[in-house]
Amino acid sequence: MTQHAIFNRPLGSDAPHGFDQALFGMGCYWGVERLFWQQTGVWLTEVGFAGGTTPDPTYDQVKTGQTGHAEVVRVIFDSSLISYEHLLQLFWENHDPTQGERQGNDHGSQYRSLIMAFTNSQRAAAQASRTDYDNRLAVRGFGKVTTEIIDESPFWRGPDDHQQYLEKNPDGYCGLKGTGVQASMPIADQNT
Repeated sequence: MTQHAIFNRPLGSDAPHGFDQALFGMGCYWGVERLFWQQTGVWLTEVGFAGGTTPDPTYDQVKTGQTGHAEVVRVIFDSSLISYEHLLQLFWENHDPTQGERQGNDHGSQYRSLIMAFTNSQRAAAQASRTDYDNRLAVRGFGKVTTEIIDESPFWRGPDDHQQYLEKNPDGYCGLKGTGVQASMPIADQNT
């Protein structure tokens, strides 16, 4: 079984008891994965595909834009150390969620902005944060947020050589670029 290059845990692991999982699509998944693995409280990250119709797609299939899948990062985290709301703040601030089926120079539905909600509370938090960030962007002259929020559906892990890609290839491509608009800070973080 393939091990995570930083955490040395098997990819595909279930969330340990008391931990949660999240899933985000923010364009090319290499930089997104690094953003999340660098956070205290994150236990595992892995890149893959979700939100489409083709079962167990290959990278070559997904990059055609015909599978309906987005490039995503699955994050397993200890919510006593990092909240889901903090992950949402990172999500909003580190890409442009107004671009529809692209992110920067990367074009296609596989680069769309996406959140998969695993619980009702995640869905409610994601929807509230989307509304809040949409308002913040509008004040600064940006267009409407196009981020899709979907219910839990299959996650298909990406190729082994794409996992922790920027750890293995430090000078590799990273398309992460936010709008410069700050998202609302989680209440727990406001007191620190």
